[in-house]
Amino acid sequence: MKTQHIALLGGGLLVLVFVIATSLYNDQREVEMGEAASRPSSPLERDYAQTRGPADAKVVLVEFFDPACETCRVFYGHVKILLAENPDKVRLVLRYAPFHHGADQMALILEAARKQGKYWEALEVMYETQPQWASHHRPQPEKIWAFLAAGGINVDTLRRDMKNPDLMAIVNQDIADAKTLGVSKTPQFFVNGKPLMSFGYRPLKAMLDAEVAAQYGS
Repeated sequence: MKTQHIALLGGGLLVLVFVIATSLYNDQREVEMGEAASRPSSPLERDYAQTRGPADAKVVLVEFFDPACETCRVFYGHVKILLAENPDKVRLVLRYAPFHHGADQMALILEAARKQGKYWEALEVMYETQPQWASHHRPQPEKIWAFLAAGGINVDTLRRDMKNPDLMAIVNQDIADAKTLGVSKTPQFFVNGKPLMSFGYRPLKAMLDAEVAAQYGS
């Protein structure tokens, strides 16, 4: 019985050490990401990035996303709700972090669609059809082409525009910026330069609401 108590105590101590170490790691990571995002030469925002919301908004929500990421697909709806709740106070800035197979090509498609004024339509199509082309067991990103026309997109023009090296430069710059900022998973959010570390819709909403209150008054 005594041996069992010692084993249980030892196991409990190991769990406690793990929890403390994880907390310290997350705290340190939050500090490092926040410092990188707040530097004068911060790569958090780029002039070319796709945005939604007023340019003079006092609260800026930056999202590093992956079009092939299932969680990004879920949060797309959450973010739309948050923007609708704060139509004149929050600006969304989208950046690419294409970690999944084929996601870099999806980013190129989005940039090419933007040249047609169809960025958001292309993104909607991607997320709606994601289960059909982005299965993590058998990803088939080429299947996206069968769906793009539904968004009112000229597919022939899209294929041609994707070959523009300027578009790949945008994607590569976002990848480099994500690395500099310590983004290792998607979606990763920053609210006025502060990274969201406690992941989830409620923590994101709470963080955004707090920043809106701070900037505009409760």
